[in-house]
This record gives sequence, C-alpha cells and structure tokens, in this order.
Amino acid sequence: MSTDWTGLLPLLILAGGGTLIFLVGAFWRRRPAGVLFALALVTAGAAAAATLLLPSLGPGLEDLLDLGGYFRFFTSLLMFITIITLLFVRQYSVTHGFAGDELYAFLIFAALGMVLVVAGANWVIFFLGLELMSLALYILIAIRKGEPYGNEAGLKYFIMGAVASAFLTFGIGLLYAMTGTFEIAGSLAAATTYPGRLPVILLSLALIFTGIGFKISIVPFHLWTPDVYQGSPAPITAFLSTGSKVALFAALVRFSLAMSPLVWDYVWPVLWVLALLTMAVGNLTALYQTKVKRLLAYSSIAQMGYLLMTLLAVKDGGVPALMFYLAVYAIMDLGAFGIIGTFSGGATDREEIADYQGLGYSHPWRAGLLSVCLLALAGLPPTAGFMGKLALFRAVLQANFVILAVLGIATAIISIYYYINVVIHLYMQGQGDGAAVPGTDLAIGLAGTVILAVILWLGILPEPLLRVITSIAAALPTPG
Repeated sequence: MSTDWTGLLPLLILAGGGTLIFLVGAFWRRRPAGVLFALALVTAGAAAAATLLLPSLGPGLEDLLDLGGYFRFFTSLLMFITIITLLFVRQYSVTHGFAGDELYAFLIFAALGMVLVVAGANWVIFFLGLELMSLALYILIAIRKGEPYGNEAGLKYFIMGAVASAFLTFGIGLLYAMTGTFEIAGSLAAATTYPGRLPVILLSLALIFTGIGFKISIVPFHLWTPDVYQGSPAPITAFLSTGSKVALFAALVRFSLAMSPLVWDYVWPVLWVLALLTMAVGNLTALYQTKVKRLLAYSSIAQMGYLLMTLLAVKDGGVPALMFYLAVYAIMDLGAFGIIGTFSGGATDREEIADYQGLGYSHPWRAGLLSVCLLALAGLPPTAGFMGKLALFRAVLQANFVILAVLGIATAIISIYYYINVVIHLYMQGQGDGAAVPGTDLAIGLAGTVILAVILWLGILPEPLLRVITSIAAALPTPG
C-alpha cells in the first residue's frame, strides 16, 4: 500500500520543529527565550493548521497509523493543549530561570509522542509514541535545576514510568506471541480465532493495562501522582495532567472498540471495579488536602475514574460522551494549573490553600478564572464541566451501568466541597500576607481569555462540538 505523506505532515512538522529548536539553542549562543518560544508556538500552530486543513486520509504509513477523523480531532485537541501550555509557561520559565531550548523542544517532542499514541494502529508505534512522550516529560518535570521537590518528582515519575513500560512491553510481547500480529485491532480481536489462547491473551491485556494505568493514574497505580504534580512546575503539571491523559484515553477507546465480545466479557467487570475505586479514592482523599496542587492531583485521579466509568459504555454508544469530556477536562485542568503558576513568584509554587486567601480581591481576573475552572471541575452549571458530566452519566445509564452511575454521582457531589473550599479562600476570607504575586503578560492574558470563553461556550452551547464529535465517532470501526 502506497503512503500519502501529506497525512503525516502534522507529525513531520512537530519532529522538524523540535529539532530546529534544539539546533537554534545549540548554535545561537545567547539562546534567546523569545525566539525559542516563537519557534515552539509556530510549530504547534502549524501542526494544528495542517491537521485541520488536510483531508482525512484513514490508514497511513503501511497501515501503521490511522489518520482519519478520530486522529484529526485528538491531534487538534493536543495541539490546543500544547499552545495554551506554551502561553502559560513563557513568563513562568523566565521568572524561574529555565527558559531554554530544552523546555520548548521537549514540550514539542512530548506533543509528538502524544499524537503517535493517538494515531498508532500498531503496537510498536503506540509504544514508541508512549516512550517519546514519557522521556520528554521526565526531563520537563525536573527541569528546574537545584530544586529538590522537582528533582524528587522527576525521579519518582521516571522510576514509576520505567516500571510501567516494563509491564507494557511484556504484555505487548506476550500478545504478539499469542496472536502473531502487532496490529492493534487484529490482536485484540484474535481471541475469537484462538479461543484456546484466551487465558494468556487476558494476561497480556492485564499487563498492558497495568502499564497504561500507571500513566493515567488509575487506582491502585496512582500513588506517584500527588508528589509529581506538587514537585513539577505548574505549567508542566498542566501539560502532564491533560495531554498524556487525553492521548492515552483516546487510545483506550480504540482498544475497547476492537476487543472481541469474548474478551470484553472478562474486561468490563475489572474496569467497573477500578472506575469505582478511582472515583472514590480520588475524591475522598482530596477532602483532606491542604496543598492546592495535591488537591488538584487527587481531583485529576477522580476525573480519570469518571472517564474510566464511561469507557464501559463505548460499545453502547458512549464514545461521543467520552470524547467530549476529554476535551472539557483538558480545558478545565489546563486553566486551573496554569493560573496557579501565574500566582507563583518565589522559588516554588504557591502551595497551601491558605496562601490563596484574599487573592480574589487583589487579583480579581486570575482569581475569577481559577474559580470558574474549579467550579467547572466540580460539574456546576453553566460551565462546560456540567455538560460534560451530564453527558458522561447519561451514557453510562444508557449502557445499563446504573449502580456505577449512581455511585459516581455521589462521589461527584462530594467533590464540590473541596473545590468550593478553594473559592472560599479566594473570596470569603480576609486579605492574606503571602508572598508577592507577579504580574501577567499578554500570553497569559490570551490563554486565560481563551480558556474562560471555551468553558462558558461549551457550558451554554455544546451542540456544535457534540455534532462534530458524534459524526467522528460514527465513523469509527464497528465494535468487536
């Protein structure tokens, strides 16, 4: 099968842009942060434009990639995440002294890895994309040299990531040994052809999901999350908590659709239990947090539980709801962590919830945006979070997982308390005596305005995006 290289243009732009940033940093002695930032922004923008303007091509590169509408949607979303992260990290990186070519190049290469995870129709491509993303994130998390919490976070994420990769590699190898193919759809449907090999196929899938479970912070593979989120720079945490989760859940949807009914009958009860544990542990543990980034880390774990719950409904028409909530979650979490970074004026981020006391009076724009993001994460109207959770629970109920949906709603109600608690400190307490808050630049203002507009737009008028998502989901392969 001949390859249409135009379909690979977004990937080529990201690879070329990341390499160019490294070359500029190597040969331009001053390593001007403004030029490096501009190159990264142009690279992400060009990749997004190529994704949106080029026609949907379907399989590509000898069927190693799937470059259809599903790829275009998630690549566009990942480029949006990358651009917003770049806008938030620009001033932060200059203030904290790490605005070099390493920062911008590894952000672009991490985005390339995420796109490969989404596009991979072959286990080798999926694994290479996942490792490229992970290696870039290991460096970005610990990019503040001499900062002990950042070094600890990078080391923990590296060790856990290595363990996850070992599980994933062994699972893929075992699945290949049983099915004789690296094609993802073919290997996941092979249990129908080789029913006698079902136990080993299930073992290989358990190993693969264990590796992915570490990356998406599913209970019981979540313990690294609060420490890594707290230790890494806030804009990098925003990128980690959104881009990597979006890419991997996009892949999990395709894996679930490709599974044969024989395999799915064993898989869904496990997902049911893990989804409930993840929602419960994430939300209940968040209640006891006094540090904002750790609170949002457990909130992120809970959000992964809601998405895992909806993964159970993908064979019953739940794909559009999950795709919509992935987009909504990315915007909400980007805004929350991004704004937290703008409040940081010292060597570390503003950690304690008490440190945000009274900021709603002294910095109303940023505090207001942070409040909107928190209320959206809580699922309150008229934000996008409300419409997203409504779509999730509706899809799960329509798939007849009534008990899980009811328990999920209960945990969502619990979550309102700890989100509102932060808002209370912003507005309903006296002015605090914390460290000085730095000003904002045009990039931060632009990023915040876009996030606020999208959260309110999708909360009031979600139908246009839902129609697009529904048409994309309808074109996905028929569930096995």
